[in-house]
Amino acid sequence: MDDITGARIEQWFRAYSNDVYRFLVYYTGRKDIDDLVQETFIRALKAPQKSEIVNPKTWLFAIARNVAIDEERKKKLRNWLPDLFLQHLVSRDKTPEESLELSENKRILYDIINQLKRSYRDVLILRGIKGLSSKETAEVLGWSESKVHTTLHRAMKAVQNSGKVPETEEMTDAVTR
Repeated sequence: MDDITGARIEQWFRAYSNDVYRFLVYYTGRKDIDDLVQETFIRALKAPQKSEIVNPKTWLFAIARNVAIDEERKKKLRNWLPDLFLQHLVSRDKTPEESLELSENKRILYDIINQLKRSYRDVLILRGIKGLSSKETAEVLGWSESKVHTTLHRAMKAVQNSGKVPETEEMTDAVTR
């Protein structure tokens, strides 16, 4: 790593760390993701810079997504371990503060999205919540733009067909938009 790369990553951290944080909150369904944000920027710092990064925000989202997937794999491994003591080290319960932060309707939609398969969840978070363009979403996920459009349409249908979406104006707008 050279000083130029370090300065560029520091600049990106200042510009995009909040976006990466929010992305990881939506993606993982947790609020305690400071370590994942830190890991994202550490990986960005260590990544070989073969060419100039055209869109650092989407590049960082791609890294953050991989960090979250790796964390989920580690969690599954910890849960698989036969030692009962190790299984109880990680609490899956939300704190009272976290529960109060989410309004009931948002929490229901949030739970529905988290129950979808990974590809649906990815595209809903990136396109619907983070507001990335189809091109940027395709870049983050390594898909074609047409696959992004198709998967987004299917994901929206899955949310609508879940039967759990409350009939309020804001929820209807969120699902049908």
